[in-house]
Amino acid sequence: MQMLTYSYAVAALAICCLSSIAAQPQRGLPQPRSNSFDANAAILKQNFDLNPDGSYQYNYETSNGIRADEAGYLKNPGSQIEAQVMQGSYSYTGPDGIVYTITYIADENGFRAEGAHIPTPPPVRPAGGPGRFFK
Repeated sequence: MQMLTYSYAVAALAICCLSSIAAQPQRGLPQPRSNSFDANAAILKQNFDLNPDGSYQYNYETSNGIRADEAGYLKNPGSQIEAQVMQGSYSYTGPDGIVYTITYIADENGFRAEGAHIPTPPPVRPAGGPGRFFK
């Protein structure tokens, strides 16, 4: 009988520990508050087209001002230089009320994004330029 009580106590302790771990806030992006504009956003428009050759196109728009569109296809299929290409854009309204737009492309040269608010590095001086001594 004492062993059974001990087992129940251990089980109850384990459940308490697990429930306290599950109640901890998750790391990463904060969850929208239930009364926030984002939590109640609805999808206004959504399309997805997948073609037999594997190319695709999708777009969507939500009631809180988020918009996205993307198209993708296989470049040079069946060759040694075959590459998947994806390009598109998305926009959203920031907490400051400004609409931010990102355009991007991902292909054999990597992922490249552009937007008015994305900082750009200064230009790189070409090799052999000023400051180099020649004989």
